[in-house]
Amino acid sequence: QVQLGESGGGSVQSGGSLRLSCAASGYTFSSYCAGWFRQAPGKEREGVATIRSDGSITYAESVKGRFTISRDNAKNTLYLQMNSLKPEDTAIYYCAAAIRAYWEYYCPGSFTSYNYWGQGTQVTVSS
Repeated sequence: QVQLGESGGGSVQSGGSLRLSCAASGYTFSSYCAGWFRQAPGKEREGVATIRSDGSITYAESVKGRFTISRDNAKNTLYLQMNSLKPEDTAIYYCAAAIRAYWEYYCPGSFTSYNYWGQGTQVTVSS
C-alpha cells in the first residue's frame, strides 16, 4: 500500500535552516505529483510547494526564494530545503501525493485532491 513518511522537522531560530525528507513507497513515485503542505494551530492546511512528475514546480508566495522542493526518484524521496526560516513558518509539515488514473502529469491545485498523506513533522521557528 502507499506509504509516505516525513522526517527532518525540529526547532530552529529565526533565520535558520531545516531540510525535510519524505520517503515514499507502494507506488511508482516518479510518475505522480508530490507536494509539501503545512498546518499551523488554528489555521487551515495550506500548500507550500509541489513538484510534478516532469519536474515542474510551484511554490506558495510566502516561501518563494526561501524554500526549495526537490525529488530523488531513484530513492523514492521528496525533499524540502527550508532556509531563512521565520516564526510564521511554524507548523506541522506534511508530504502528500496525488495518485489517480491519468494524473501522471498533473498537480492538483487544492490540497483536498491529494489522496495520500504522511503523518506530519513539526517545524518550530523561534524569534
